[in-house]
Amino acid sequence: MAFIGIDHGTTAMRFALIEGENTHTFELERAEAAAMSENEILTSLEEHFGIQRETIDLIALTYSMGDGFSTIKDVRNLKGRGLKSIEGAGKKTGGGTRVFDAIRNSGIPAIAIPGLHTESKVDSRMKVFSHLTSPEKLGIAYHILCLGYNNFVVSDISSNTVTLAVVDGKVIGAIDACIFAPGVHHGPLDLQAIRDVDYGHCTANQAFMEAGALKMTPYKDREELFLAAEKEESPALLALDTISLFAAMEIASMQLLLKDYGTIGEVFLAGSVGEFEYVQKKIRAHLGQECQCLGKWHAAIGCAEIARDVFAGEKEILGVEVNYS
Repeated sequence: MAFIGIDHGTTAMRFALIEGENTHTFELERAEAAAMSENEILTSLEEHFGIQRETIDLIALTYSMGDGFSTIKDVRNLKGRGLKSIEGAGKKTGGGTRVFDAIRNSGIPAIAIPGLHTESKVDSRMKVFSHLTSPEKLGIAYHILCLGYNNFVVSDISSNTVTLAVVDGKVIGAIDACIFAPGVHHGPLDLQAIRDVDYGHCTANQAFMEAGALKMTPYKDREELFLAAEKEESPALLALDTISLFAAMEIASMQLLLKDYGTIGEVFLAGSVGEFEYVQKKIRAHLGQECQCLGKWHAAIGCAEIARDVFAGEKEILGVEVNYS
């Protein structure tokens, strides 16, 4: 049996295949996917995984913020692509849209995973914010659940930072990228950013996309940042120190929420920055505890595990209702 999970990441679309005991992965840059036809995307999937589309039992798909629905459902039953609006926080390239439409129009059985928002079953206090996390973060959390952990905090640190809290196998809350800790590129709007938006110097989304720690450096992207950090250049280390501090603060805030449920749980780090050893050491020191680390593929793998378990009849994933049969 073959199950595929798709992670709609900030820079790339990542695909994972679970076939029996074997797991395979590959990725398409979002700009690359945007330039492909729907059939080319499906053919690329077949070629990389060595399977025929007719043999795929179920695909679990994530798309953008996923804030227009709150249960896991057949992708063909979504209104539009499952968004309240196409506007919002994030970069738009068209690659995710092309992949979404390719899957929806393919005839392959597919489910869509929602993000967490005010209509979701989470701690009511978290609903002061309209949006908590995009769907692929549920893939990361579900993979951790499949590893045998029921109580944990996971922080996905990359272009932006998003942190989730899970108790007894259910997500009880999350902090979205535009609320608290910055990532490399993105972060919350501070006083000056609000003034810049009000003055008409930029849109709110542009301000969000330039609010990350990279603005503290002369570097253009995370690759330059990582190379400079390996050379111990001070601007790069300051940026990573900043990300580490705020990520640790965000993790600690989610642990505070877990305490209300009688647990603290394990801590997991994910994302390209979360994989960076310098950042791991800093966060461990800030928290005074060990943190387990995941790679960039675990969101897609977790989505494939969701597809596998929904196909087997699971009616709830991380506390999110499954509306698929």
